[in-house]
Amino acid sequence: MTQLVELSPQPIWRHFQALCKIPRPSKHEDAVREYVKAFGENLGLETLVDEVGNVIIRKPATRGMENRLGVVLQSHLDMVPQKNADTNHDFTKDPIKAYVDGEWVTAEGTTLGADNGIGVVAAMAVLESTEIPHGPIEALFTIDEESGMTGAHGLKPGLLKGEIMLNMDSEDEGELYVGCAGGVDVSVSHGYQQEFLEEGYSGFSLSLKGLKGGHSGVDIKLQRGNANKLMVRLLKALSEVDVRVAEYSGGTLRNAIPREAFVQVAIPSDRREEAARIVDEHLNIFRAELAEVEPDLSLVMAASEPVQKAMTRAEQSQLLNTLHVSPNGVHRMSLSVEGVVETSNNLAIIKVKEGQISVENMVRSLIDSAREEHAESIAGLYRLMGAEVSKQGAYPGWKPNTESAILKTMTGIHEQLFGYQPEIKVIHAGLECGLLGSAYPNWDMISFGPTIRFPHSPDEKVHIPAVENFWNYLVATLAAVPEA
Repeated sequence: MTQLVELSPQPIWRHFQALCKIPRPSKHEDAVREYVKAFGENLGLETLVDEVGNVIIRKPATRGMENRLGVVLQSHLDMVPQKNADTNHDFTKDPIKAYVDGEWVTAEGTTLGADNGIGVVAAMAVLESTEIPHGPIEALFTIDEESGMTGAHGLKPGLLKGEIMLNMDSEDEGELYVGCAGGVDVSVSHGYQQEFLEEGYSGFSLSLKGLKGGHSGVDIKLQRGNANKLMVRLLKALSEVDVRVAEYSGGTLRNAIPREAFVQVAIPSDRREEAARIVDEHLNIFRAELAEVEPDLSLVMAASEPVQKAMTRAEQSQLLNTLHVSPNGVHRMSLSVEGVVETSNNLAIIKVKEGQISVENMVRSLIDSAREEHAESIAGLYRLMGAEVSKQGAYPGWKPNTESAILKTMTGIHEQLFGYQPEIKVIHAGLECGLLGSAYPNWDMISFGPTIRFPHSPDEKVHIPAVENFWNYLVATLAAVPEA
């Protein structure tokens, strides 16, 4: 089997293989931060960690390039921790098992971390190189991008000196991104009464699995199934046979489309066959509706331990009705950027257990006022059921600058290297550029990267030839940065 270190460009894959050995889910970046910090110090480069935990490494210009504009190479250290239900993996302790699969690198049953590990190792390769011509370089490694953008939020103005910022967190070769959506989390908390069940109920588990999931911004327009929305539909239908919900667990991350949902229920023993028929009917309905996008969808009802307590019927009905009408998916397409989602919501996580309900939504929009309006409409829905709702972690979008000097430079370089002009795009995802640009409004910013498919899911993979093209493009761009 081909090893990662045998791939080209060798510096990229050598560093990526090493990075895969270091646990780095969001909120757990201590080990990878120390690794990158030691890397910079061992090269003899100025290295610092700011107040929130971002790492900054400065490298002087190579000979003859001292008069070029300073470049900030930006990437984030954390990764999304998603795994298949049958994969035994602790993201805070275990290494990622990356392997070569044809023209792709992927991982065994977990996210790969190419988002944004490829950007991290590209910056490291530039820092250690003695052959790449470049002006002054600052490598900015932020923390917690995937779970709140804490690093970007906390970056202080005036700390960095560069004029051009290259964000290396995009996921399609041949595309340059000049704008992105902002976002906000809408978190719901609500208590409920439990009651002991009378005689005559049997315990069952409901498992909905096999969905593709994916990035709640980039993939939201693909109309993939949302495990929470599907499971709520099923539970509403099962109300006909007096299903009683004891526990519910659907989705794991606010920025990943939920792939799985699991519910513990009680059903009257004399109506179990009717319930099984409803489950089978809805499996067929879901498969028919999602045939083109979710070929592996599965829905299983299985006998389980007896259920002693469940939600009251009234509160269960109120919750299911609220979740059923809760917005999910594309809310509005952009009127200014053709084919791009303007505003969306991901009904990401639902937990029901021991008298407590929690629901997590992630709202995104290219327009900050539209983001706030959609978030408030969702918050208002849950307030109607008496829940406590908070809106947290809001971050701005990144407004496109079509007159960008570095955009023109990189467009020309792309045509020279690859024979065609790159597509200039705006992405419905939360790149850190919006927040970073608010702290450094003088920055001329571009986001680019290699082709990554199915980010934020265990199917994540990165295209090997695209990584080599990305590297060559980065090196050529650094050599062509304009004079100050």
